[in-house]
Amino acid sequence: VLVSVLFTDLVDSTRKQAELGDRGWRELVLAHHSEVRSALSDWGGTEHDTAGDGFFASFAGPARAINCAHEIAHRVAALGLETRAGVHIGECEIIDGKPGGLAVTIGARLLGTAGPREVVVSQTVKDLVAGSGFSFSERGEYELKGVPDRWRLYVAEPTAG
Repeated sequence: VLVSVLFTDLVDSTRKQAELGDRGWRELVLAHHSEVRSALSDWGGTEHDTAGDGFFASFAGPARAINCAHEIAHRVAALGLETRAGVHIGECEIIDGKPGGLAVTIGARLLGTAGPREVVVSQTVKDLVAGSGFSFSERGEYELKGVPDRWRLYVAEPTAG
């Protein structure tokens, strides 16, 4: 099936966890999860996995995934947190009820190239969302660990207005 995947995680979460201690971190993570799940619901995303402070979700289209990633960043900023995100689209196999395969791996690798409050997307996503209200800053070509070829990446921002 063709799936748009979104991966998010918190920036400097280990530092924040050490600052707050386990109990404070638990409360902050629960508030983060609530905000992420609310944004996923608003944008039609399906949560597939969470590991500590990161989420893996899928969407019917890449514009929804990008918009959701920016909304998550906005919502968790109110908690004093910053996120980073990666969005890709591709053909996936359904494994144990969730998308799997190379397209999912690529989405996860994109996350690793993102900085605070950035939504990094593949060239494929950029091409598909043309005219959908985004501007793109070129990040360059990257080798993504374990993925064939080089990948042209972009940072997606909502167009002002």
